[in-house]
Amino acid sequence: MTSTARPLLNRRLAEFGTTIFAEMSALALSTGSINLGQGFPDTDGPEEVREAAVRALRDGRGNQYPPGPGIPELRTAIAAHQERRYGLSYDPDTEVLVTAGATEAIAAALLALVEPGDEVVALEPYYDSYAACIAMAGGTRVPVTLRPHEGSFRLDLDELRAAVTDRTRLLLINTPHNPTGTVLTREELTVIAELAVERDLLVVTDEVYEHLVFDEAEHVPLATFPGMRERTVTIGSAGKTFSFTGWKVGWISSAPGLVAAVRSAKQFLTYVASGPFQYAVAEALRLPDSYFADFRADMLAKRDLLAGGLERAGFKVFRPAGTYFITTDIRPLGESDGFTFCRALPERCGVVAIPNAVFYDHREQGAPFVRFAFCKRDDVLHEAAGRLRRLASAGS
Repeated sequence: MTSTARPLLNRRLAEFGTTIFAEMSALALSTGSINLGQGFPDTDGPEEVREAAVRALRDGRGNQYPPGPGIPELRTAIAAHQERRYGLSYDPDTEVLVTAGATEAIAAALLALVEPGDEVVALEPYYDSYAACIAMAGGTRVPVTLRPHEGSFRLDLDELRAAVTDRTRLLLINTPHNPTGTVLTREELTVIAELAVERDLLVVTDEVYEHLVFDEAEHVPLATFPGMRERTVTIGSAGKTFSFTGWKVGWISSAPGLVAAVRSAKQFLTYVASGPFQYAVAEALRLPDSYFADFRADMLAKRDLLAGGLERAGFKVFRPAGTYFITTDIRPLGESDGFTFCRALPERCGVVAIPNAVFYDHREQGAPFVRFAFCKRDDVLHEAAGRLRRLASAGS
């Protein structure tokens, strides 16, 4: 018999239940709705990359445990990618670690680097695993909120400075930013870097959408700024860039001491994962620049397709400078509660979205915002836009 004298879930995770993604995906299935909630593509990535995984399976490469840090071919490819794209030089043997997706990289980094009671400053709204991983590490999260300003969500640098105290251990930075689509500017990153150096802070930077930046936006890795390479753990991922999210291949690049620390935690999480897929991702990272340019152009067209449909439906749309998510404001539709809106949307329109409030500590700040994913086939986006027009009709 199970004792009920105390809660079964430990107090650090008591605030975290079933994720909103599970709830909304189940609602999509039960109502037959188009799922624009969860961020995964509905088509596979490059055929040559998929065939590389098949070839590795057939050749018996990676079918048993791969090396703990990741296969040498992939670590070398990651280092070459960082050098080619950003001029960052990393030793593939001591400064690169392969993980089971970016989510494990985040977890391992926070578990390794944060002591109980340490404060972690994070940009709010934030990807839901951030809060859970900080809690599992025993840290205290300190949100700095990105707020709407002139059609996008921007960081208040004075608020960021004020959030850092003597108890701050680490800054958790995400750019391009999920869910808002904000890409931090070079000027903003300069201030973040100067703050980290001045206060001797570690930085974990989630850059999984590095190849999905639009219009005039530019992705600049934080590790490229003076004094940052030795204190920054940079997280990357194959899932978002190559549209194979189920393969769960991520990585970190950093100074040897930080990589060793993160590896110490990572080895007791998955230990290793995704053996054959690591060989395929090594080949993917060597694709020509034209692949990355075409991928970005395709996603830009999808962004504009869905953004136009959302605007015609009556939403206020914040066109993202990066990622494959669009944040909208539902107040022009006469709505103010994103949870209520999203739970009713499948029945009203046959479309599923995510309430941004789940990404906030103070949920009232995110209450009127709703996130849609545009990493879907064009015909699916056209159909979703058509269904959402019912909202405009209902309000007329």
